[in-house]
Amino acid sequence: MPSPRRFLAGPRTVRVWLVLGVLAPLGMLLVSGLMLYEMRQEMWSRAEETSKNLLQLIETDVVRNVEIMDLALQGMIAKLENPLVAQAPEALRHLILFDRVVTADGAGILVLFDENGKGALNSHYPSGAGGSFADRDYFQVHRQNPEAGLYISKPYQSRMSGAYTVAFSRRVAKPDGSFGGVVVATLKLSHFTRMLAKIGLGPNSGINLIRQDGIRIVRFPYDVRDVGTDLSGMPTFQRALQERDGSFAERAVRDGVHRLFTFTQVGDLPLILAIGLSTEEIEAGWRARALMIGATLLALFGLAVVLARLCAREFRRREAVEAELASLSLTDGLTGLPNRRRFDEALRQALATARGDRPLSLLIVDADHFKRFNDRFGHAVGDEILRGLARCLSAALHRPGDLVCRIGGEEFGVILAGTDAEGAARVAERLHAEVATLAVASAGIPVGAVTVSIGLAEAIGGAQGELYRAADAALYAAKSGGRNRTCRAEARPAVPHLRLVAGAGVAGSVSAP
Repeated sequence: MPSPRRFLAGPRTVRVWLVLGVLAPLGMLLVSGLMLYEMRQEMWSRAEETSKNLLQLIETDVVRNVEIMDLALQGMIAKLENPLVAQAPEALRHLILFDRVVTADGAGILVLFDENGKGALNSHYPSGAGGSFADRDYFQVHRQNPEAGLYISKPYQSRMSGAYTVAFSRRVAKPDGSFGGVVVATLKLSHFTRMLAKIGLGPNSGINLIRQDGIRIVRFPYDVRDVGTDLSGMPTFQRALQERDGSFAERAVRDGVHRLFTFTQVGDLPLILAIGLSTEEIEAGWRARALMIGATLLALFGLAVVLARLCAREFRRREAVEAELASLSLTDGLTGLPNRRRFDEALRQALATARGDRPLSLLIVDADHFKRFNDRFGHAVGDEILRGLARCLSAALHRPGDLVCRIGGEEFGVILAGTDAEGAARVAERLHAEVATLAVASAGIPVGAVTVSIGLAEAIGGAQGELYRAADAALYAAKSGGRNRTCRAEARPAVPHLRLVAGAGVAGSVSAP
């Protein structure tokens, strides 16, 4: 099983590491985004649940207040139907008719209006105060509709107290069933605002109590301009009227604030209670968390990208160093040619592909009398001669697939893939011709002073050592025959799968013995 280090060192491609370095924080961003989304959904669910609980609390309070008012009204009507009460003096009737519990804490007043709209009895003000109230909507409704029951009026400004008020009323019938007036219990809107003020709402949130015909009774936070406004044409009201109970998010026409509206019908009353929580206030805590988490993740993402780029740069540097080391391990430091190690690898690969229609030829090139040059002129000049030979040999090769290597000392190897002996002999002639142009002016070595001997061998298939030994033997023959020439290897029974050809070389070359 490969070690973790080898596994990590495997994908060396810079792009792979860069992608991996970016994908990791992107995955973190995705997971965090899903978590933040779930947190947001949970916050909205909590806000909706809180709104429903508040609605239930406010609805209970409103229903209780209306029930108290209605019981007082029904009690007044029952007492008025008693002939003894009707015949009693006004002061006594006042004590009998008016419930002090209803009028406690200054919430409102109880009034008995006659059939003409004048106040016959009043729990707080003198009888007849304020003149005629026949213009009030509650009076007109009961006069026209005997079956109206409990009626909740439009909010109005009281003529007596000046306070904005809503009236709860019932019809009073005479013994013959005809219209005999109206009993009214009023409730100041300030009673609602004091009750709603106990609920902590943000500055952009609000609570509305609305009649089913769209007339707003009161809104909190309180603004006198909101009292009695007609909301019947508002899409939000129409939706609440149709669904009766529920919630939705919508932008309010009144002020353009986007709110979560939660609404319900108030008991069996023709009232709708709605709470609008600003979505910005709902998400304020979530946005703060999202901003903190997002900023942290973005910082980590940026850091990961920087680290990935640094890692990529380091891997590029390492790859360049490794490539350079690999090149140096296969390159001769003096001449810049491929070295013996590269020569062996290339020859092995070339032999593996050699066949009848694709022969392989090998030239072994050796500088003649190199030791004399070294001894006479020194090693620096000897090195210059070797570099010059490398340039000349490279210049003589015209095909990209041909390879010249320094295989040791003053000896060079030339691999000619896909070349038979005749073609190799022509290459050898070019090598001699190029070397003949070599001169070392700094040492006074003229053109033509440096020569080489070449051993040539051809193979169709076989072992690397066999081909090399054959070419080396041909080189030895060229040396023995007077140097500055090319000799071809002859066929020998000791070299299997090796076709040796003999022929004339350059400058009177001789066959190998």
